[in-house]
Amino acid sequence: MKKTILAIAATIMIATAVQAQDDDSKKRPQGKRPDRTEMVEHRTSMVVKKYGLNDEQAKKLLELNKAYADKMGPRMGGRQGGHRGPGNGQRPGADKKQEKKADGTTEATLKPNDSERKAHREQMEANMKAYDAELQKIMTPEQFKNYKADQEKMRKEGPRKPRQNQQ
Repeated sequence: MKKTILAIAATIMIATAVQAQDDDSKKRPQGKRPDRTEMVEHRTSMVVKKYGLNDEQAKKLLELNKAYADKMGPRMGGRQGGHRGPGNGQRPGADKKQEKKADGTTEATLKPNDSERKAHREQMEANMKAYDAELQKIMTPEQFKNYKADQEKMRKEGPRKPRQNQQ
């Protein structure tokens, strides 16, 4: 009798643990990255939930996020490594140069151009300011205040925290 009760309890615990697993793994094959549309929709839904946006605000935010996806890089669902040059997989201002080693051989290296990197950074900052200005029109003053406070907190804390700590 005790063994039967323990077996049932163990089965229930295992079933509960399995059910608690994230269902995202079923939606997308293992190892496949989400496409641009999925990333934009995910970011939009996270902002809608976090700041309590209504349906009208959510619709406008989705359109805004779609418009800025390519301008803002991976943060908004653009290309992975959105800081890279147009389709060449290099940083902005990175030129391939041949360097001669002491033994006479040459090696291709990437030399970033500081002025191009600065121009790219300034363009990204301008894009973020324009995005925030549009977002401020969509959100209520309280929602936008909370959003900006969270943005400032993220800048101070640095890289993202592990997923377990989010939400």
